[in-house]
Amino acid sequence: MDDFFAPPPFKPAEALQRLQRDLKALGLTERAGVYERRGTPWVKAAVTDTVIDAALAKAPARSPQWQARTLNDSAQVRDFLAAVKQHLARHEDRDE
Repeated sequence: MDDFFAPPPFKPAEALQRLQRDLKALGLTERAGVYERRGTPWVKAAVTDTVIDAALAKAPARSPQWQARTLNDSAQVRDFLAAVKQHLARHEDRDE
């Protein structure tokens, strides 16, 4: 019974489009593959070969240190988006 059912193949270009929509829904604006809020970079994402290369800023800054991640399936994209939401919420609490 190893033939349960396989998940659909990962399509990084389509996954990046979904991720872009979700990031914009969080209030981030895109500029050359970098997603910003109030002029501060928060997220980078781009398709390379068969994966999405993404990065999340460790802390809001004009030139942030990035935590890089390679997203190679839909579950990792969802987890990355959840991490972005948590990160934004944590830093918004400090700003207000």
